[in-house]
Amino acid sequence: MESIQAVKQRFGIIGDDQRLNRAIEKAIQVAPTDISVLVTGESGVGKESIPKIIHSLSHRKHGKYIAVNCGAIPEGTIDSELFGHEKGAFTGATQTRSGYFEVADGGTIFLDEVGELPLPTQVRLLRVLENGEFIKVGSSKVQKSDVRIIAATNINMQESIKKERFREDLYYRLSTVEINLPPLRDRKDDIHLLFRKFASDFALKYKMPTIKLQDDAVGLLKKYRWGGNIRQLRNIAEQISVLEQERIIGPERLKEYLPDIGSNLPAVISEKKKESDFSNEREILYKVLFDMKSDLTDLKKLTLKLMESGNTQKVQDENESLIQKLYGDDDGEDVDAEELEALNDERLEVLQIPQNSPKSEISREKDKYYFAEEIQEEETLSLQDKELELIKKSLERHSGKRKAAAEELGISERTLYRKIKQYNL
Repeated sequence: MESIQAVKQRFGIIGDDQRLNRAIEKAIQVAPTDISVLVTGESGVGKESIPKIIHSLSHRKHGKYIAVNCGAIPEGTIDSELFGHEKGAFTGATQTRSGYFEVADGGTIFLDEVGELPLPTQVRLLRVLENGEFIKVGSSKVQKSDVRIIAATNINMQESIKKERFREDLYYRLSTVEINLPPLRDRKDDIHLLFRKFASDFALKYKMPTIKLQDDAVGLLKKYRWGGNIRQLRNIAEQISVLEQERIIGPERLKEYLPDIGSNLPAVISEKKKESDFSNEREILYKVLFDMKSDLTDLKKLTLKLMESGNTQKVQDENESLIQKLYGDDDGEDVDAEELEALNDERLEVLQIPQNSPKSEISREKDKYYFAEEIQEEETLSLQDKELELIKKSLERHSGKRKAAAEELGISERTLYRKIKQYNL
């Protein structure tokens, strides 16, 4: 059995990431067998290297190796490409044609982007996996083929199965052994090694000096997200090699070749489609109601303080920030005492609380937010549920960071903390 390092040198694989080494190790172990293998990983991570390793180390290495991109073949002709067709089977079939499964008998077929196969073709492929039998398009004769199938995909197969785009039984037949390749952003120590390899290759190809990166540029290279993975890194290395006159590249120059470098932040993307196009509008409405509820609670507290003290100026001085939040106009100007008292009178009428109520009528034994509690009992449970839902969603979007979540919800961090304790989040 060949070592991992020997396989890397043989197939030109650069890197020493633990997950990459594990994937190569699994490929070496399954190569002598005939079991099906499913290679998973994002687009551009180098999934096509694994089937080549498996084929070259198997007893089929002298047989044919055929790589088929399932996503590039039109749905109407893919059955003919894979299984062949008889003369006259359809318009344009002027002669009998052998499919890939017939041609690769005794060898290996690599089905890239297998998740793009149409459902009728999946049924045919399942039969080949189960007993090695297939039928040409337009024929009634059953043929046998001794072919090892290795598949690869960059989509979430479980989601495709749930959406009935991929057969569950076929998935389990293909994924007897699953090999996952990590994205480039998870192989930070390998990024610069790969870049140097690509820069050296392009320098040799275009007959020019090899480009080199300054230390700050190397750090920028490692921090970048690399949505296109190794394929994107290779393209950028080629661009810089061809376009730059200077062979020493700094971070400022490198930024020009990294798209969206200013917005390189992770984002929460829903994997499920919204049931309604109005879902976002509903969420905004609930947020507005949540903000109104928060303002109303603050207003109740301020009103109670005014009733207890009877000193408008003192209350205004002690609660300047709260008053500015409730009554401040768009220009940020403070409300004077007379305006505050007039506005408070209106709130008192709405709350139906007599202005001249003696202080003795407010029981000190009761909570000082008695009126707030009394009004909250009339609120519907659904609004509280939506408040809880908004808080949960905001915390999820900001990975549990209370400060960012509080800013999004328009409340203070202390208030958010109190809500978290209230709902036992």
